[in-house]
Amino acid sequence: MSFDIKGKKAIITGGAQGLGRSLVEAFYTAGVEIAVIDISEKIHDLPSEFNDNDQKIHALKGDLLDIDSLRDSFQTALEKLGGTIDILINCAGLIDRGPALESSLDSWNRIFGLNVTSTFELSRLAAAKMKEQGAGKIINMGSILSVLGGYNAAAYSTSKGAVLQLTKSLSNEWAEYGIQVNAIAPGYMVTQMNTALMNDPVRRPQIEARIPSKRWGTPEDVAGVALFLAAPASDYVTGALIPVDGGVLAR
Repeated sequence: MSFDIKGKKAIITGGAQGLGRSLVEAFYTAGVEIAVIDISEKIHDLPSEFNDNDQKIHALKGDLLDIDSLRDSFQTALEKLGGTIDILINCAGLIDRGPALESSLDSWNRIFGLNVTSTFELSRLAAAKMKEQGAGKIINMGSILSVLGGYNAAAYSTSKGAVLQLTKSLSNEWAEYGIQVNAIAPGYMVTQMNTALMNDPVRRPQIEARIPSKRWGTPEDVAGVALFLAAPASDYVTGALIPVDGGVLAR
């Protein structure tokens, strides 16, 4: 059993901030060469922030809502990694909180485009290469709302439910090729995406009362599970949704 992933090559989406940035830090520290794709201009600051003198972090700006841009970004990332991809982490995500009756169809489509369609297409692109190699790890970012209905987040919760079903389906198809496909379900995390919830005087105490661990999660809590799913130690784990939620789904 090995937890060593030093020398592996990974593509991480949404790595400029929040959970994604924590994953970049964790995998970089573990000795992984990483191509990071994000639409934010902050992406260009990553190499200097990590003092990446060995040039193990490749920052690529790309719009994953545009399929042509997505495919170009993937091919560029693959080239930067020398034509090999061992790990894909689909972390880029979008939420637009609000009542379903007041939400726009454009918002629905954007959320599904990033959370589901980009995950599907990037997974297919990565799996084609991983199949040639005979091994690979795909880690999708689900949510506790992959299981729960949520509140004022109909499009987001539905998209994350789709991510869970996609994870299961792809794992069934690709396990025979040595590719494991799993998902992580973060709970209530201290991230920019949840700023509105943390500042809500009504919702915040309701949420905190529901968390058995009595605290919000941190991006670092998620990184440990991602490292496990990327390592040889998890080679017989596939099609799973692993909660990192302080016990919310068990309650």
